[in-house]
Amino acid sequence: MRMVAPETRQMLSHPLIFTLRVSKAFRANQGLLLAGAVAYYALLSIVPLLILIMITLSHVVDPAELLEALGRYLEWLLPSQSRAIITELANFLAHREVVGWVLLATMLFFSSLAFTVLENAMSVIFFHRVAIRRRHFLVSAVLPYCYILSLGIGLLVVTLVSGSLQALGQESIHFLGREWSLGGISGVLLYGLGVAGEIFVLTSVYLVMPVGRLRLRHALVGGVTAALLWEITRHVLIWYLATLSQVNVVYGSLTTAIIVLLSLELGAILLLFGAQVISEYERLGHELAGESSEPTPMHTD
Repeated sequence: MRMVAPETRQMLSHPLIFTLRVSKAFRANQGLLLAGAVAYYALLSIVPLLILIMITLSHVVDPAELLEALGRYLEWLLPSQSRAIITELANFLAHREVVGWVLLATMLFFSSLAFTVLENAMSVIFFHRVAIRRRHFLVSAVLPYCYILSLGIGLLVVTLVSGSLQALGQESIHFLGREWSLGGISGVLLYGLGVAGEIFVLTSVYLVMPVGRLRLRHALVGGVTAALLWEITRHVLIWYLATLSQVNVVYGSLTTAIIVLLSLELGAILLLFGAQVISEYERLGHELAGESSEPTPMHTD
């Protein structure tokens, strides 16, 4: 059986010290400022990105099923605000014949902006990797569109699986002389699918965005950390918006945009914080191995 890595042992033995180390590095890297830039460009990108994905997948899957699945999982990213975006997407799909090549190219450009800014933010956090080798500009130019394609395929798979789970929830079984509904099991499975998809997407971001090849277990450390922190944050945000928030009184018609931007800002902070966890985890491993951490060599396995 493979032994636990020294950096993992060190992190688990002194979690508070490691957390303080990550927080200090995140602050030194201007993490909140980087998250603000990522959130702003994500706000510009999210609607064009979803429109492109919906237009493409609507030729394969029923648009109503796509919108239902997308609305369910948009709640993970934009708590309490997914309905507004789904309404706009439905209106656009109803009039998609007006989409010309110029508009299509414009949407494709804007949908890639968030990935480009995220890659730059990752370069700041993983500076010890960038100092060794920079990514070719053609790779950086193509990477966002490859990721958009991957997200489209992921949404297609999620739509098909969630549709099957919903059908399961309408069934029941007879056991011990009683009829047991599978609706509760279906709901748990749908939630589990959402969390698993969240961890998968975050892990894939950490594998792809930083320069160089990242170890899968390192990416999983960041993905699980960011996903768990976001689940806590998401539920707190839902509770706050439902009970204490007066944002609609302050911002009026701008409420939806403000809440969406706030959600994206919080999500970007946790996304970059997870990246910082990976960066410090790497540095800790090199330090324990007696290597220099500024800059550190990149893993090749």
